[in-house]
Amino acid sequence: MNFITLTTENIDKEHICCAISDRKCKNGYESKKSWLKEEIEKGYVFTKLNERAKVFIEYCPSEIAYLPVDAVNYMVINCFWVSGRYSKKGYGKELLNRCITDSKSKGKNGIIVLSSNKKRPYLSDKNFFIKNGFLVADTAEPYFELLYLRFNDDTDIPKFLPNVKNGICDDNGGFKVYYSDTCPFNDYYINTVQSQIALEKGFTYETIKLDSREKAIDSPCACTNYSLFYRGKFITHELNPKKFQKIIDEL
Repeated sequence: MNFITLTTENIDKEHICCAISDRKCKNGYESKKSWLKEEIEKGYVFTKLNERAKVFIEYCPSEIAYLPVDAVNYMVINCFWVSGRYSKKGYGKELLNRCITDSKSKGKNGIIVLSSNKKRPYLSDKNFFIKNGFLVADTAEPYFELLYLRFNDDTDIPKFLPNVKNGICDDNGGFKVYYSDTCPFNDYYINTVQSQIALEKGFTYETIKLDSREKAIDSPCACTNYSLFYRGKFITHELNPKKFQKIIDEL
């Protein structure tokens, strides 16, 4: 299997898998690349199949992760995707093994990943990780689960920070969206498509960009990639304009 790991030297000429053919998301794609350049310098890892495909894993030390958890000296899997004709061919297992080997070589206590109580879009599949030795460390409302694989049984079990456990935020009377540059789709669909839908329907629509780790871990979001709240209550982590339209129609 021919994989390549992005560096600050090769990232400008390499694609980053997501949104590679979606011209509407060009600004978000470039923002993700700029974000990656900074994070790679801090120890972030992006490894992908050396083809024009969505087969990749992203992970980083917990000390720089945007995931709001108490997990000292763990590695955090941020995004893990094997799609289309590449699925069920061992690519996922190979990428995970690479992450495990790298994490052990760097002296980490283990690996954690954000998942959910059942298979959901845009979250890593719990069943895959359970089959590979992961366990549930903690939960957060309404359906998030923190999975972990420990290399040393003497280390503490990771847990979510208290501010994300209940799935609530300050009530602004309408929608509140928290997001970061970790996903190239965010900028266009959050600030152009969904904002226009909310405006046309007369709903308050506030966006909060988590542009630093400090903001991310202090936020009310278990999922700092994208989280949608309405009247202070978490609604979904799924960035999908059709789903957003359906939510508004139901309201």
